[in-house]
Amino acid sequence: MESLITAAARALEAGDPLGALNRVALRNDAPSLALRGIAMAQLGDLPKAKTLLRSAARAFGPREVVARARCVVAEAEIALVSRDLSWPAKTLAAARATLEQHGDLANAAHAGHIEARRLLLVGRLDEAERTLAELVTSPLPPASQVVRELVRAGIAIRRLKTKDARAALGRAARAARQAGIPALEAEVESTRLVLDTPAARLIARGEARPLRLEQVEELAASGALVVDTFHNAVRQRSTVVSLGTRPVLFALARILAQAWPADVSREALITGAFQARHVDDSHRARLRVEIGRLRAKLRPLADVSATRQGFALAPRKTRDVFVLARPVEEKHASVLAFLSDGEPWSSSALALALGSSARTVQRALDALARANKVQSFGQGRARRWMTPPVPGFPTGLLLPGPLLKT
Repeated sequence: MESLITAAARALEAGDPLGALNRVALRNDAPSLALRGIAMAQLGDLPKAKTLLRSAARAFGPREVVARARCVVAEAEIALVSRDLSWPAKTLAAARATLEQHGDLANAAHAGHIEARRLLLVGRLDEAERTLAELVTSPLPPASQVVRELVRAGIAIRRLKTKDARAALGRAARAARQAGIPALEAEVESTRLVLDTPAARLIARGEARPLRLEQVEELAASGALVVDTFHNAVRQRSTVVSLGTRPVLFALARILAQAWPADVSREALITGAFQARHVDDSHRARLRVEIGRLRAKLRPLADVSATRQGFALAPRKTRDVFVLARPVEEKHASVLAFLSDGEPWSSSALALALGSSARTVQRALDALARANKVQSFGQGRARRWMTPPVPGFPTGLLLPGPLLKT
């Protein structure tokens, strides 16, 4: 019987869940339950997998602490895949410590990789990097090496270090080929697509063109004045003026930057920034006040000059002004970006990942559902939201974290 358990475990390690089930499907001892749970997770039946793993953890005796810890790690991975971000991280940390104490370094590293991926998903890049640094680097099986390099690539992508990201993906691809698991090779390739997919639009002098992530990185390092619509800020290298809490000022800055070097009429500024249907003297008075506030905010980077028709942006230390815009302009773009990974998300998990209130996220989901851009299934706490991938939305770029490192 033990030979069947060993054979099933090897089948799972090779990415063959059906082969594993053929060996343990009719058995209900603790090791078989655990292997069946992992197999069902690989096949995508996550609720059944979670039930089997919990049954296995209960079936293992009190002295089988390593086996129970492995079940906890497997359940944590299921929680990550199903975007259950409220799953207790302390439980995973305790399981990882148990595995390390008993010399199961490969599974301890796997637990660390799961925690790092969770931290990466919610934009806590420094913590994810520290978690990776704490883990043993060798000897690890090729599949674990793939996961490690994917996390490294994700961190590099979010920090706009595309050279480091490509290097990590190259190492991941080699390890995936060595592991011989098609699912891992597909995951590496899908991550590589993020680097080759338009990540933003560059708007200058009224014209727009797509930018890949490398080009966004080059723009960040240049001396150009950049109006960044991803984070509602105006930047020039390390100097950043945040307008995230001043939407009217940011709207004015964007309109002026898109028209630069030409000026913009007062009527166009009022219509674009104030959403006014009819322009009157009160709007003109308000425009003078807001332009004064914008001048004060942008003083380190640019001036806003009055012209006969309206106003024009006058950068101080550069002759290049650009607007960095999302590939697709969408009011709820951040929510769509997370959902574009194809995984089912709960509204609470989206709120945690976005750093927003649950009510705000739910309103966004309801609006997207009315527009037929997202779909939900389940009821109550089991309700999940998902959407097919949206062309032009590379999820990595839109995750929380600095677009341009300061």
